[in-house]
Amino acid sequence: MKYQVVIGLEVHTQLTTNTKIFCGCSTKFGSEPNSQTCPVCLGFPGALPVLNRQVVEYAIRAGLATNCSITQRNVFARKNYFYPDLPKGYQISQFDLPICQHGHLDIEVEGETKRIGITRIHMEEDAGKLVHADISEVGDDSCVDLNRACTPLLEIVSEPDMRSPDEAIAYLKKLHQIVMYLGICDGNLEEGSFRCDANVSLMPVGSTVFGTRAELKNINSFKFIKQAIEYEIERQAEILDDGGKVIQETRLFDPNTGTTRSMRGKEEAHDYRYFPDPDLVPVLIADQWIEDVRAELPELPEAKRARYVTELGLPEYDAEVLASSRELAQYYEETVALFPQAKIVSNWVMGEVARALNDDNNRSITDCPVTPALLADLLKLMEKGTISGKIAKTVFDEMYKTGKAPERIVEEKGLVQVSDTGAIEAMVDEVLNNNPGQVEQYRGGKETVFGFFVGQVMRASKGKANPAVVNELLLKKLKA
Repeated sequence: MKYQVVIGLEVHTQLTTNTKIFCGCSTKFGSEPNSQTCPVCLGFPGALPVLNRQVVEYAIRAGLATNCSITQRNVFARKNYFYPDLPKGYQISQFDLPICQHGHLDIEVEGETKRIGITRIHMEEDAGKLVHADISEVGDDSCVDLNRACTPLLEIVSEPDMRSPDEAIAYLKKLHQIVMYLGICDGNLEEGSFRCDANVSLMPVGSTVFGTRAELKNINSFKFIKQAIEYEIERQAEILDDGGKVIQETRLFDPNTGTTRSMRGKEEAHDYRYFPDPDLVPVLIADQWIEDVRAELPELPEAKRARYVTELGLPEYDAEVLASSRELAQYYEETVALFPQAKIVSNWVMGEVARALNDDNNRSITDCPVTPALLADLLKLMEKGTISGKIAKTVFDEMYKTGKAPERIVEEKGLVQVSDTGAIEAMVDEVLNNNPGQVEQYRGGKETVFGFFVGQVMRASKGKANPAVVNELLLKKLKA
């Protein structure tokens, strides 16, 4: 390319508080329109906001987890603009004194690590939502649902450090993982809990002067964010190639066409006429509060992956998969605590457990009918030789369907592994007698036939024969 891409991201993270940021209304998603409102979030004259303390604590968590410094004197500001779903005519946000500043995240793209700066994280309220409906009686309508108005948000603003769509997606996915680990956001992209504005510009390769940027507004899918950035790169490159100038503006992405279109001219800070909100006093954060929050931070994904590799001896791939979500990691660790063989547990969680959940409409690990205790009991039966590995998978499927304990299933279905040498020897003799041609091949040097004999014996025993005993007896008789 003749141009270097410059990308900065503004991520709006909806917090998982039970009530809104400045009133006691519920933040529950999916309720009847305008049923979770009050004079404060409806912007009635004279209604006074009261700050939700948990929002501040969640913001501190986010700042510490992203290597930010915490601003100990916070001021809320009014950001003035008119929009149909903004009932007050202004949004309560933060401007010159955001709660978190100067952080960073390290991302990996194509095997290389890159540090992405975080300019600021600030607290603010969300606007409402416009619902565009086709109502046959009155024609096309746009309705306003203010349930979301005053819902607490953290806006996480990166430095313009990303130079490709892949870097942008890597940063977003890591940030998404962190806020979910922290428990401050449910990460639901479809419901808009985690959405992104992307600032995209181009500059000639070798230049240090950024080009004019376009802002891509409110995209709530990793796939669509990448498509939007890729389209915008092509659009701006064509303009510059033709000798034109890119206009600073806000654009919307249309997932149906894969294109962006102009929404409005991009505002600057002075257009919003920021000033301190007179109804909210400054928030002073004591050192002790910051340290208390720091002490309660969970182990984050990066540290967890490293521990799985160094302490548990897992391959990096296993560690990456198991640490991908806090719930999956907790399930794995609880199982290992009961059956301390890390790699065996890893194989089962990434194998049979993941397969069953995927087949069950991508069921959440938190709803898995096979609890860590039940899985550990199954693995103990296999370790003791009560059942074979093959039978264990059959038992697992039954456990998943019924929730029964593995011991009960093994007993009810008569699945105890046969380890009696005499019984297995009789089956081995029968298999060898029935397959003289394969015996001759093996003794003639074709040792790959051995697997055939093992399979025949296991079939004869209906999978119950102890594989170790089967292998030992087969080798002894074939080499006699």
